[in-house]
Amino acid sequence: MKAVVQRVRTARVTVLGKVVGEIGSGLLVFLGVGRSDDSSDVNYIAKKVSTLRVFGEASSKASLVKIRQGHMDRSVIEVKGEVLVVSQFTLYGDCHKGRRPSFVNAAPPDLAKSLYLEFIEWLRAEGLSVETGVFQEDMDVQLVNDGPVTILLDSKRLS
Repeated sequence: MKAVVQRVRTARVTVLGKVVGEIGSGLLVFLGVGRSDDSSDVNYIAKKVSTLRVFGEASSKASLVKIRQGHMDRSVIEVKGEVLVVSQFTLYGDCHKGRRPSFVNAAPPDLAKSLYLEFIEWLRAEGLSVETGVFQEDMDVQLVNDGPVTILLDSKRLS
């Protein structure tokens, strides 16, 4: 399982012009599910997302100074932030050969959807407010990146 995690001030997902998910301050998570993923991958990525220390004490210029000095010391849970989860199979695009990505390592839709939903439920069980995109839909994603702070997670790269 792969995730691109961005700290945001706001983020929203629209489908056919209608807002389907929207958050204020928190994390935007683009989630890709791989062919060999299972619940252990969900647990790894969900725990990482919920406990990543990428927030400072407050959203102010003073805290930005602290962040630059290495004081990213709070998780999304601790700051009572929100999470927006968007499925993105293209995280498994392999461009080693040619110019067109191959998606052979992406999970088939049934597996991907079940693990995507399991991931969302895991975060909600931790008490997080979670909004989502719509699985397998063409979505427009808007965000205001805070920092910017962007973290890449891969459950298969555990070391």
